[in-house]
This record gives sequence, C-alpha cells and structure tokens, in this order.
Amino acid sequence: MSSPLTDVWEAAAASPFQPTIGKESQFTLGFALLFASLLLTGFFGLNRSLVNVPLVGAPASIAFGFGAVYMICAVGVYV
Repeated sequence: MSSPLTDVWEAAAASPFQPTIGKESQFTLGFALLFASLLLTGFFGLNRSLVNVPLVGAPASIAFGFGAVYMICAVGVYV
C-alpha cells in the first residue's frame, strides 16, 4: 500500500524544478535592479512630495529588495 506522500515524491522526481530566473542571469538581473533603484532613489531625493512616494519611492525600494537578493544569490552567499 503506497502513501500519498510517496506518490507525490515519485511524481516530483520525474519533473525537476526549473527556476524562472536561471543561475547564469541572476547577476545581470540583480545589477540592473540595483542600478534602477539607485536612479529612482536619486530622483525621489530630488523631487520629494507625497505624490512621489507611491510613484517613485515604492518601486525604488522594491527594486532594491529584489536586486539585493538576486545579487546575494549570484555571488554565492546563501542565506
């Protein structure tokens, strides 16, 4: 008698995980996101207003967050 967990394990062995962003392109993507966040942060610093917070500030922080994670993974530091 097989258990459902064993069935899932065997089904997963037939189809290995393929990430959306491959290991060879993580450095490029991380660098591009960090560069974009630098530009957006500079623009936000020059034009501070309540309207620019969701339009420029939020995308800058999101780009920095994802860019930092991709750059950390690209250089081999796994957390």
